[in-house]
Amino acid sequence: NPSQPRFVVGAHLDSKPNSPGADDNGSAIAALLEIARLLPTLFNASPPCSLELVAFDLEENGMLGGAFHAASCKRENVDLRGMVSLEMLGYCDNTPGSQQLPKPLVGKYPDTGNFIAVVGNQNSDSLIENFAKGLKQVAGLPVETLQVPDNGNTLQATRLSDHSPFWDEGYAALMITDTSFMRNPHYHLMSDTFETLDIHFLTKVTEGSLHAIVKLLG
Repeated sequence: NPSQPRFVVGAHLDSKPNSPGADDNGSAIAALLEIARLLPTLFNASPPCSLELVAFDLEENGMLGGAFHAASCKRENVDLRGMVSLEMLGYCDNTPGSQQLPKPLVGKYPDTGNFIAVVGNQNSDSLIENFAKGLKQVAGLPVETLQVPDNGNTLQATRLSDHSPFWDEGYAALMITDTSFMRNPHYHLMSDTFETLDIHFLTKVTEGSLHAIVKLLG
């Protein structure tokens, strides 16, 4: 409904050449499709906000699909209440020391790679809080949140998905991620295959994301 406020939830559908892209980003596309399948069953009436589910192309070429969409929202004066980028959701490692961290975050976050991360910018306080609450409804799913200043420009790893063009256009936006190359040793390699994914972890993240989206839509 174009007259309603809008939320955008998206995931990029491209992968690096010569990489099957099971985690990056097939895992998130699978979650997006499952959310699309289940969401209509959870509302008896239309929610007060519209939801736009988007599969972005050319993320691996500089977030071109996300940038085009963010600029279109700005140009058309869309009442965009928030954007969520699902970025690599299926890799989990319960081994202590399996989680790498940027130097400024060492000691402030776990070193075991079994959590899902919610990353937002300075404009995304309530979006971070509400999405994390939805994820935490799922038993056995560790959730960590990070809010970065200056649209993530001081911590470039937080900008590596389709949420960052929305930050740059002034919107509240999140990246939901298993932290990519800071955990997954198969990032952008031929070995990024289905067999390396933790389907139980991916299922929990998808379920939690569904809870969060329902909450955001009101």
